[in-house]
Amino acid sequence: MSKALNHLGLATRAGKLVTGDELVLKMIRSSEAKLVIVAGDASPNTQKKFRDKCATYEVPLMIGFDRERLGSSVGRPERVVLALTDQGFADMITKEIVKTSEVEYIE
Repeated sequence: MSKALNHLGLATRAGKLVTGDELVLKMIRSSEAKLVIVAGDASPNTQKKFRDKCATYEVPLMIGFDRERLGSSVGRPERVVLALTDQGFADMITKEIVKTSEVEYIE
C-alpha cells in the first residue's frame, strides 16, 4: 500500500477525515475540506459533481485509487469520496501522490 493511503489511515484515526457524499459536500461548502479524494472508479457523474463543487469552492481535488483501496485505507468497506479536514494531512498526502502515478487527476 502506498504511503498516501497509509496517511489516510492516520488522518482517519486522528479524526481529520470524513467520508460519504453528503458529509463531504457539507465540508466543501463550509470550507472545512482541505483536500477531496474521489475514487478513480467512481461514476462519471460523481466525478463531475465533485470536480465542479471543488472548483466552485476552490478546494483541491484528487481523482485516483479505487474504492476498495480507499475503503481499506480508512478501515471501512468501499469508499468513493473522502475529504481531509486538516491542512497538514492534506499537504502530506498531496506530496506523496505527486511522487506516484496512481492518481489520474490533481487540481
